[in-house]
Amino acid sequence: MQQFYDQFGCMVRLALDKTPFSGDPKHVWVICRYKEQWLVTKHKKRGLEFPGGKVERNETPIDAAHREVMEETGGVIGDIRLIGQYEVTTENELIYKNIYFATISSLINKDTYLETDGPMTLEALPAHIKEDKRFSFIMKDEVLVYCLEYMKEKQLI
Repeated sequence: MQQFYDQFGCMVRLALDKTPFSGDPKHVWVICRYKEQWLVTKHKKRGLEFPGGKVERNETPIDAAHREVMEETGGVIGDIRLIGQYEVTTENELIYKNIYFATISSLINKDTYLETDGPMTLEALPAHIKEDKRFSFIMKDEVLVYCLEYMKEKQLI
């Protein structure tokens, strides 16, 4: 298990290959690959990030992952795997988020992508992503770093 503080000073605990913090997480984050490239979405306020969001009422986290990817990118998930879970301790609450790795089988062009400007593919993630103003804060803490290391170790990427 990894533990660190994010850029807002919130404690983050990350566990890969398991979900030890909550059996009922209310958020998901989906690291996506499409045709050997990273698939991100451009959030209208936060910038480039992997799709994700809240688990809706009567929805499982895996269902939320599929829905969020479709809503924010038009991506149809071909294969998805839970890679871990993290907990963020804010001033007012504990946030539990499942992390998935998805291979996207196709992209559907949509009229709207809700709070995002739709999909964008990247051949590589920038080496200095933390300093890159195009990217959302969600991409700038150690969660992404540890997830990428884990995915390489497991030969997922």
